[in-house]
Amino acid sequence: MGDGRYLDDLTREGLLHLGVVRSLHAHARVLGVDTSAARAMPGVVAAWSAADLPETARPILAGAEGAHKGRPFAVPILARDVVRYVGEPVAVVVADDGYRLADALERVTVDYEPLAALVTPEAALASATRLHVDWPDNAAVVARGGLGDAERGLAEATVVVSERLRHARLAAVFIEARGVLAYRDRDAGRLVLWSSTQNPYSVRDAVARILALPAEEVQVRTPDVGGGFGPKGAPYPEEALVAIAALRLGRPVKWVESRREDFASSGHDREQNHEVRIGFRRDGTIAGIDASFLADVGAYPAQGTGLTLNTVNHLPGPYRVANYRNTGTSVVTTKTLNMAYRAAGRPEAVFVMERLMDLGARRLGLDPAEIRRRNLVRREDMPYRPGLTYKDGVAVAYDPGDFPAAFERALSLLGYDEWRRRQAAQPRGARRIGVGVACYAQGTGLGPFEGATIRVDPSGKVYVLIGVAAQGQGHATTLAQVCAQELGAAFADVVVTAGDTTLMPYGMGTGGSRVMVNAGPAVAQTAREVRARAARVAAELLECAPDDVRIADSRAFVAGFPDRAVPLGRLAQAAVRSRAMKATGEPGLHACTFFYPDTVTWAFGAQAAAVEVDVETGQARLLAYAVVHDPGRAIHPVIVRAQLQGGAVQAIGAGLMEEIVYDGAGQLLSGSLMDYAIPRAADLPAIDVALTEHRSMINPLGVKGVGESGAIPGAAAIANAIEDAVADLGVTVREVPVTPARLHALLASARARAR
Repeated sequence: MGDGRYLDDLTREGLLHLGVVRSLHAHARVLGVDTSAARAMPGVVAAWSAADLPETARPILAGAEGAHKGRPFAVPILARDVVRYVGEPVAVVVADDGYRLADALERVTVDYEPLAALVTPEAALASATRLHVDWPDNAAVVARGGLGDAERGLAEATVVVSERLRHARLAAVFIEARGVLAYRDRDAGRLVLWSSTQNPYSVRDAVARILALPAEEVQVRTPDVGGGFGPKGAPYPEEALVAIAALRLGRPVKWVESRREDFASSGHDREQNHEVRIGFRRDGTIAGIDASFLADVGAYPAQGTGLTLNTVNHLPGPYRVANYRNTGTSVVTTKTLNMAYRAAGRPEAVFVMERLMDLGARRLGLDPAEIRRRNLVRREDMPYRPGLTYKDGVAVAYDPGDFPAAFERALSLLGYDEWRRRQAAQPRGARRIGVGVACYAQGTGLGPFEGATIRVDPSGKVYVLIGVAAQGQGHATTLAQVCAQELGAAFADVVVTAGDTTLMPYGMGTGGSRVMVNAGPAVAQTAREVRARAARVAAELLECAPDDVRIADSRAFVAGFPDRAVPLGRLAQAAVRSRAMKATGEPGLHACTFFYPDTVTWAFGAQAAAVEVDVETGQARLLAYAVVHDPGRAIHPVIVRAQLQGGAVQAIGAGLMEEIVYDGAGQLLSGSLMDYAIPRAADLPAIDVALTEHRSMINPLGVKGVGESGAIPGAAAIANAIEDAVADLGVTVREVPVTPARLHALLASARARAR
């Protein structure tokens, strides 16, 4: 509609612009930073290095306990002595104009002493160079999980498949890059910071800590945000730098990231290298899995074991696996640090597992769909307990669902049997059809809590205040639906407000498919509490018992007499002085509650793809795509389907084209949209979506997560489809994306072996 107000739309009188000088080296000592030439330029207000800003002695992120014990790390606001990746902040310049700022940034000179770059996890583990000098090696943290006896399971198998599989490093490529605006509100006595973040509370706490301010004196707000997908979920150095500049200069300061900066300094994700063995019995059932993997987490292990534990816990997926062992080692390298990108650890696990299922099917002479049928958890086994422990410390128990039925729905939606017939009838020429499927079981909605405040205004408007900020997910619609239904308000009367740390005291941020699973029940229970309060006041006005009051369409009435009604706004006005409120302990129609889930919900889904592969060029064209997901209960089916389609497009990109690439010196080669390919409309067929709903047992709404789900199985489904088209030529797909160049090389290698 063009009505959105994004970070760069915001301005203030006297606004200054901040820019960041970033490291040109992957790994180097910083011998000196000279900002004098920049400071002398017209319009430049300030130019600072770490030596000029004592506030930057405190890190933006750090870890020393728990998984990081013995291997502490600290992410600097400005690098002082050492830079550890290309793009790391080294200095800042502040000017009165964006063009003058760009010129001044080029006048800052930094003297470096280059050090050895560590560009792969294998090289980092083998190197004598320590990225963090106090560590014994470059392994950051280790995540483990398992059940049964993996070695015994493999020994009992008829067929054992051993593979090395790799998922590439990815960028989130949100349509709006990051940005920050800060100023001092002297009337309120606060530092106000606007940020395009997914978690204003983590930004508030980090900035308050760095500036040694009480958290109450830092207000963080989010405008409309053009996508986040996870990497915007943590605080970054720029938020602290803009805040520092605004306080030091006494003027509003804004920083807006360029696309090149985004690729170089916003968090990456997904890069994992797996070594895995899977054993199958003669009937195709899984006998055991033994796996290990290295996760390239960039220069700082900011995510701890979170992402690697996701991979460990999600690799067995929706299948019955009695014997399993996995170890994931996070390794630091001279690359941009990792952040959680949509589904965070799950797509990698599913890529590995679903590739193994196809390879096992081929060895056993089974159709890929059939081997999955023989291993899927059955409906009668629910709630299925695989024997693993989730990262929240709770034993994994799958929510109710019908995995086999949902899988068959995905096959039907794609037209699997028809594609197989077309494939069989097609001459084996240059263009070949391939069909691929992939399934997943997804832990969604990690706590520990979310809250909601609901207040009925005398005007009749119902205000819902929540701690989870939106980046395009439709919270203002779906949470308004929940409130309207539980309170009895008209949907049009409900206003959802978020993204302001002064409106709700606490919030855990948007991410992990957690908003509807956590904030949804919080809104529902708060709305019910407000409804009970409204019924007390209505009973006083209507001269009836509170239990006889009904509330619908923002009107309260006695059961059976809807024509004699009192508007909600009138009740809100009366509630200020009503004696009926004495029993509740406070006046007004409002309440604030928090919902604490016991653990995550578990959702199942499947995706299927049909492709056409040109064996002469290596080009793969997507012909058809189907998505099935169990959201537990779809509050707004159109939004749920759109979320799944958007995620699927990102997964298609991961399968066909997206990859962050560094050279041997640690220089970023894919640092612009000229070099990092993302799907375009012309690359995509219609994406058909079907929902199968089985209510969760974890929360009273019965909802399961959706936001990340679409992004999980797509790369695996596409890799399976491409290999399916060319397997008879001796090609095995071991990494994604399957670019034309990569597939062409695989085909050429297969031809050479066949000679």
